[in-house]
Amino acid sequence: MKIAELKKVLGGLESISFRLPEGKLVPQHFHVTEVGLVTKHFIDCGGVERHERVASFQLWTADDFDHRLAPQKFLKILEMSEKILGESDDLEIEVEYQQGTIGKFGLEFDGLGFALTAKQTACLAQDACGIPSLQIAKGESCCTPGSGCC
Repeated sequence: MKIAELKKVLGGLESISFRLPEGKLVPQHFHVTEVGLVTKHFIDCGGVERHERVASFQLWTADDFDHRLAPQKFLKILEMSEKILGESDDLEIEVEYQQGTIGKFGLEFDGLGFALTAKQTACLAQDACGIPSLQIAKGESCCTPGSGCC
C-alpha cells in the first residue's frame, strides 16, 4: 500500500484496526509512534547498485488501555510528517511492530481493517550467483505410459 491509498482509506473510516499475518489483532490501544522515510543504498550480490525508499511507521502498545487512535488523528500525523519528510504519497509503506523482535510488515486494506503482511527476503541477482531459474513445462507431460516415471 502507498501513502496516498492509506490517506484515502483513513478518510472513510470510523476506527482503525491492524491484523497480523497469523490473524491476531494488534491491541486497539496502539499508538503510531514514528512516521519516517527509510532509504537504503546498497549493492546486491551481483554487484548492482540499488536504492530503495519506503515510508515507515511504527505501531506501539502501552498500558493506556482506553487509548484509541482515530483515523483523523492518524491523518494529522501523516500531514505533520510531510512538513518534515516532504511529499511521500507515492512511497510504499512498511510497518514496524514489536513482537519477539521488531517485525517489518507490508500493509494492505481488506475492506474492514488493515492487514500487516509478511515480507520475505529474496536474492535480487539470482542470475549472477548461480541460482537456477525455474522452468515451466509447456503443456507437455513429463511422463508417458510405461516410462516408469510415475
